[in-house]
Amino acid sequence: MIKNCPLCRAALKFNENQLAKIDQALEALKPGKHLTVKCPQCRKGIKLFAQEKKDALGAVVHPPGPPNLDWLKSGRFEEEEKVEDVPMALVLHPDAAGRDKVKEGMESVGYLVVTSETVQDAIEQMRFINFACIAFHSDFEPGELADSVFHDYMRRMPMDRRRYIFYILLGPGCHSLYDLEALAHSANLVVSEQDIDHFDLILRKAIPDYEELFGAILEELGSYGKR
Repeated sequence: MIKNCPLCRAALKFNENQLAKIDQALEALKPGKHLTVKCPQCRKGIKLFAQEKKDALGAVVHPPGPPNLDWLKSGRFEEEEKVEDVPMALVLHPDAAGRDKVKEGMESVGYLVVTSETVQDAIEQMRFINFACIAFHSDFEPGELADSVFHDYMRRMPMDRRRYIFYILLGPGCHSLYDLEALAHSANLVVSEQDIDHFDLILRKAIPDYEELFGAILEELGSYGKR
């Protein structure tokens, strides 16, 4: 529960009865909805979400589930505009057939794709090539993802370089287009093993969303020579 009005910064003081009513109203909210209360000082509306109240009480906040992927079955996506002027991409995949599918999907949206057989080779290539996109399969190295040398290399990369790389994590444990999962793994996109056949469609959905979110700031940084 917020303690100050975000508009006038006045302290918000509610008695126990008022808090109980607010709590009841928040509990009844549907996902994505909010409750509006008036600031006693400026009298303007303040939006409250269910998560704010639950966090204040110390209860567990359940994250949203994976997105609906029914549109994949149709083989079509509304915004099928080809990504233009996209530079090189790097693919690290343990299986030749799967690697070819990922490569074909990337090439279909304009990437010039190269592959690596080892982590050492991939890191060496990254020393000389500014890849715009990197796709890494969680089974490329033996063991768990948490023990992966390459994934750790990507996670620890300085942000002045990392922000220009669209990092894709693939694997059987991933949920395609699940942004919260991608964030948890320091990736920009996660793709399930079972959705590799639709990799091109997933890219056509994910890349424009990424550019819409970060394109302006990256362009602004570039104008100041921050790349």
